[in-house]
Amino acid sequence: MGTHAGTGTGTGAGTSLTAHQLIGLLVDPGGFHSWDEPTPAPPADPDYRASLDRARDRTGLDEAVLTGLGLIDGRPAALIASEFRFLGGSIGVATAERITRAVERATAERLPLIALPVSGGTRMQEGSAAFLCMLRITAAVQAHRAAGLPYLTYLRNPTMGGVFASWGTLGQLVFAEPGARLGFLGPRVYEELRGVELPPDVQRAETLAGHGLVDAVVPPQELRELLRRTLAVLGSTPPPYKDTPLPYKGVPEEPAGTTPPDPWDSVRRTRRPDRPGTRELLRRTAEELVLLDAPGGRDGALVRALAVLGGHPALVVGQQRPGAGPERPFTAADLRAVRRSARLAEQLGLPLVTVVDTAGAELSARAELEGIAVEIAHCLTTLLALRTPVLAVLLGQGSGGGALALLPADRVLAAGHAWLAPLPPEGASAIVHRDGAHAAELARAQGIGAGQLAAVGLVDEVVPELPDAAEEPAAFCERLGAAVAAALGALSTSGEADRLAARALRHRRLGDLR
Repeated sequence: MGTHAGTGTGTGAGTSLTAHQLIGLLVDPGGFHSWDEPTPAPPADPDYRASLDRARDRTGLDEAVLTGLGLIDGRPAALIASEFRFLGGSIGVATAERITRAVERATAERLPLIALPVSGGTRMQEGSAAFLCMLRITAAVQAHRAAGLPYLTYLRNPTMGGVFASWGTLGQLVFAEPGARLGFLGPRVYEELRGVELPPDVQRAETLAGHGLVDAVVPPQELRELLRRTLAVLGSTPPPYKDTPLPYKGVPEEPAGTTPPDPWDSVRRTRRPDRPGTRELLRRTAEELVLLDAPGGRDGALVRALAVLGGHPALVVGQQRPGAGPERPFTAADLRAVRRSARLAEQLGLPLVTVVDTAGAELSARAELEGIAVEIAHCLTTLLALRTPVLAVLLGQGSGGGALALLPADRVLAAGHAWLAPLPPEGASAIVHRDGAHAAELARAQGIGAGQLAAVGLVDEVVPELPDAAEEPAAFCERLGAAVAAALGALSTSGEADRLAARALRHRRLGDLR
């Protein structure tokens, strides 16, 4: 009759935690209430019926999945948890019906939904009927997401086949267990079909996170806190908007006729290794923070996060320069992650905050083959058309297309020494003068400073540095955080149609001197 696992056959031992144990780690004491109803009559096939009986005796469960309502730090959420010891967590028709009903109930009750799959795939004893049930589950999940409700998944070891290729990876946020095998085709099946072994790291959670397919790899013991913070961000209610000016705390009025910062001096200041970056800004200003994985991991050039900023929930995607060592180029994979983050913000109904601080996009043969220019173009169109509010923060360096890709926005804030240029001044000097000796001259002539960018309509507000963010990181981050919160509040007051019309007009006029 075949094995219980389908396209994921041959995955080996599964996760060590049972479904009940994992739920117990996540919910408040006494905070889980089952939604499960008895399964239908047993199958006619005696061998399959015997397999089900053994699985029930071994697990104490009547099917390979548990569903119900759980409280996580007092917040209600629907839970779907697979049990690998029950026929490898495989999905039969009854399993699929239980999952589908749980998803539909979560949608009807407007609950966030958390799926905890561990599965070899389709239950082979039920063949195509069970296989097609992946469509049933996926349709229910799509309706849940279309209702603007959070759907979070935590992929356990292993999650394979039709489960991985449908509802397992459809989470707006996809988390994973460390070392989990995640993939479409099980290694034994791959070897049988191809005659060679599948490379061992291809289907690891950490590998997929490095390619932007998993948002965070987290041990089960840390999952409750991650979910608590995530639900806290997604469940935050923004404060009422107050149109109050921002005389920055502790910042004196600048006297009339004050000379703006020298652009070349600003370029050099933004290259200081101790200058606050995106991560430091978030850690100093966010009331709630969920850092997500990005291509390149913690050493990469991109930061992705869910955050509450001045009471406003937001999705943040920002460039991160290294504190020391060589600059990290902004890659095509980073740009794809930016677009995925933008779409996620739209799905969750969150404003998107982009943070620009880059020495430029990757310049290499590999980058050309990976379509870096095409990815920049797609980033521009994605942000220009995004239905949710977009706030851009020009934090430091803004060099070339890698910076431009994150700048389409409804409103742009800039640090006092931030700058934007088609190329670093040294590169511009090499083109114009055939050497790098005229970099300072080009920086001053090209209008790259924050004040000059305000004059041509890109920057709406310049947040002062006194005299340099690196010299006063806490005070600077406080000022910039207050400006971000105020801008998010202002953007929240306009409807979608008005906001998109204003965004189109704004970009139509960019570059014209005010």
